[in-house]
Amino acid sequence: MKKLHKKSIYVTKSFLPPIKEYQEYLSKIWHADKITNQGPLIKELESKLCTYIGADYLHIVNNGTIALQLALNALGITEGEIITTPFSYVATTSAILWERCKPVYVDIDSKTLCIDASKIEAAITENTRAILAVHVFGVPCDVEKIEEIANKYGLKVIYDGAHAFGVTYKNKSLLSYGDVSICSFHATKLFHMVEGGCVIAKDSFIDEKLELIKRFGHHGDEHCILGINAKASEFHAAMGLCNFKYLKNIFKIRKKISELYDDELNESICIPQTDKDTEINYSYYPVLFDKEDRLLKILNALNKESIYPRRYFYPSLNLLPYLNDKKKCPISEDISKRILCLPLYVGLKEDDIKNICRIINNAYEN
Repeated sequence: MKKLHKKSIYVTKSFLPPIKEYQEYLSKIWHADKITNQGPLIKELESKLCTYIGADYLHIVNNGTIALQLALNALGITEGEIITTPFSYVATTSAILWERCKPVYVDIDSKTLCIDASKIEAAITENTRAILAVHVFGVPCDVEKIEEIANKYGLKVIYDGAHAFGVTYKNKSLLSYGDVSICSFHATKLFHMVEGGCVIAKDSFIDEKLELIKRFGHHGDEHCILGINAKASEFHAAMGLCNFKYLKNIFKIRKKISELYDDELNESICIPQTDKDTEINYSYYPVLFDKEDRLLKILNALNKESIYPRRYFYPSLNLLPYLNDKKKCPISEDISKRILCLPLYVGLKEDDIKNICRIINNAYEN
């Protein structure tokens, strides 16, 4: 008798709207006869996102990594040191290095997993140009303390908000903090355009620079500044517009899944902590084990059942092999070995969630 293959469960699965809705936008693209270069759908989505976030200046670009590079460039940071976190996806560091700057790592807070603001000031030198902090798993950085330090030393603040779409802090979008914030709309995110991202600026001068930089630095036939191609297409905007209308339901379902994990999992497995001023977006469900050996044992047990969580974020970025300076960040190095993100997406079945929890609890207890 032929053995049935069990369907694999991955850490995430892209939300896809009804195909007919996407096809309706495709018809608009064909009718407008414009597929890129700031077409009408990109402009429509930018307008919707500005309203949703409460932003005056927002630029959709082709991914979140280029969004970080644009932010650095628009702020005039093309050399020097940038204080950042070692606990993030590698793109945070990559953007700094691609802009020929030096990442200076400051260790993280063990409760929020964000950069420890109390340690930033000690890392500032005469070469420091900016602070690039990450709202890890959508948990807010200490934005007040970071702003205070930045003002004291005349530094720019950039927030990597790749996980922060839909998060509010003190009744404001978390993406509204800092001189510039960026977000990712990659297919793995809770709101996506297949590929994409955005840059959010606070003032009109940076807004105008971003507009030029993302389009090769020229306006018409006049070349103004050095730029790059960071434009997103109308096809990507169409996916974003389709998905935008489902945001409320996406948040609702992800919250329900997260609460089921809360109920089913061993209580000794802790997750990043937020305060009463934060409304989270349920973008990830991280669990933290007491030691790496236990994580590897549980990961192996899940993989045997065709369940594939991810080690977000491993390794700690200060240990990347191509860095010249290997500054120690003991908290990040420790947590990066012990943290695992569990499957979380629209369409994940209750029985599958309970099975994931059963495997973890059994391995943990044994």
